[in-house]
Amino acid sequence: MDGGGGAVNEPAQGSDPRPAPVLITEAEPSYEVQLAARKKKYIIMMVCRIPCLILAGLTYHTWWLALTFLVISVPLPWIAVLIANDRPPRKTQNVNRYQAEAKQIEQREHRVIDG
Repeated sequence: MDGGGGAVNEPAQGSDPRPAPVLITEAEPSYEVQLAARKKKYIIMMVCRIPCLILAGLTYHTWWLALTFLVISVPLPWIAVLIANDRPPRKTQNVNRYQAEAKQIEQREHRVIDG
């Protein structure tokens, strides 16, 4: 009985001796995943507009504060549409790509004659 309850001869996490897999495609996330992320951004920005309008109504006694909330809430739909219609940014990744070794035609040195 080993009493430890763990598996025997398991390598420690993160110590995999195999090299990282080679990236063979630069495929982007599916259209459905991109659309869901864009909808989420749009909804978040439009939900931020509601408190601005409510605060503008509640602070109408202080005209400059109510005007500030209105000025913030006016461009939000335009910004939300622009951000929602933008494609997702490319991710910078340090990936393991296949690189063929450069092959030499000849390995010996050649005599160069200047004329």
